[in-house]
Amino acid sequence: MSETYKVGDLVWAKMKGFSPWPGRVSNPSKDLKKPSHSKKSPIYCIFFFGTNNYGWIEESNMKSYREHKETCIKLNKSAAFKDAIEAIEEFIAKGQVFEDGLDPDSLFDRLKEESIVVEKKTPKITKPRKETPKAKRIDTSVERRPAKKQRRESSASNSNRIGSPSPTLNHSSPSPPRKSTSTLLDRPANIARPVTPPLDVETLSQTLKEKNILPSNLKFGFLGLGIMGSGIVKNLINSGHSVIVWNRTQEKCQDFVKAGAEQGLTPSDVVLAADITFSCVADPQAAKDMVFGNCGVLTEISPEKGYVEMTGIDAETSQDIAEAINTKGGRYLEAQVQGSKTHAQEGTLVILAAGDRSLFDECQSCFEAMGKNSFYLGEVGNASKMNLVLQLMAGVTLAGLAESMALADRAGLQQKDVLEVLELTSLACPAILDKGRAIIEGGFPTQLPLQHMQKDLRLSLGMSDQLEQPLPLAAAANEVYKHAKRLGYGEHDASAVYIRARF
Repeated sequence: MSETYKVGDLVWAKMKGFSPWPGRVSNPSKDLKKPSHSKKSPIYCIFFFGTNNYGWIEESNMKSYREHKETCIKLNKSAAFKDAIEAIEEFIAKGQVFEDGLDPDSLFDRLKEESIVVEKKTPKITKPRKETPKAKRIDTSVERRPAKKQRRESSASNSNRIGSPSPTLNHSSPSPPRKSTSTLLDRPANIARPVTPPLDVETLSQTLKEKNILPSNLKFGFLGLGIMGSGIVKNLINSGHSVIVWNRTQEKCQDFVKAGAEQGLTPSDVVLAADITFSCVADPQAAKDMVFGNCGVLTEISPEKGYVEMTGIDAETSQDIAEAINTKGGRYLEAQVQGSKTHAQEGTLVILAAGDRSLFDECQSCFEAMGKNSFYLGEVGNASKMNLVLQLMAGVTLAGLAESMALADRAGLQQKDVLEVLELTSLACPAILDKGRAIIEGGFPTQLPLQHMQKDLRLSLGMSDQLEQPLPLAAAANEVYKHAKRLGYGEHDASAVYIRARF
């Protein structure tokens, strides 16, 4: 196989479970042995900037530093990553050139081991100062330097930890694979959530084009433009509905206004201007604040106005909101959604509704734009209960998948092989396969936030307490999600529960 990179090339190198990290193609020292198992693509020894460690990386997991800088530099916001960027940029700014093609660390190893006296034309080498390299010239009268020896010993110790997800104890950067079992110290630190690409509000999805929706003549308000709400509103606008939006962060409204929506300054302004108002916020407390808070929904709710709660909440919260809306003469409908960010953007959600039947009928064109099916389940609270039952299934299943993939990795099996076999079995379904791929790739781009999954499990357990229904599996799964959330993965995708399962 022909090799694309040569010694000295600056690259982005990616280890499983981590964002790409800035590095340099290097010659390995004698204590850094090349993996013996076969590879489908060429493998290179990479010096990682910032951590000053080495690892073996396949060519398929490498990209040119300069060509992909603008994209990769946005994928991690940790302090160690910023130090690494500073180190490689300083390296580039120094304009260091090595005449024999060797990187400075390999050159020093050769001088140390062969006791070669360095001539005055010897190129500059890097010496670690904390985590940021700084260029200095080699003293021609010295063949070995204590500081350099100390750094090489550090590299040697790390090379003996083959397989660790990180080359340092704080686990902020990649490192080579190892054969020994993982310990708690191998757990990666909270990596920055992958940057979510901006939503293209004005482009119609193919699914929406095929629906051929006849929009309602009513005016609809929408409160909350988060990960789910933004996709839903996009489809409402593109299907021809008249929409007025509000979001706590006003800047998020701008793209929707450009696409044809109006913007309200407060939730009460939206309710006043709209015939029917939808709400999709983070949790039960946020839903209550939206209704009962200052400039909230209750301020402008009047007879015949409709309010549709799409936030994932418990039955009791939904009933409290319904009572307040009905007391003011308004109509209330809970419309829980099953699906993720992708389903919201493509208009393929499943809507579970309960409450005022006339309001459900008036929202049909909206539900058609949002999803592939809608169900009316009767009195207020039934939709919330149904949603929590389904979320309990999803949460426990995903926790089981995470533990299975962790076991496979610990047993020395290739996770991609596990997923390939799983795809051929009766267990295969889009949700499991998608989350399995997210676990293998390790970036955990958010489709359904982990903190929302944990919230739904918590609400399910609350419902089980009232009904005295034991839920031992859900209770155990909830603890796993809580731990992953405490580690800093709450805003990552729910598949990040793997971090807790593996480490």
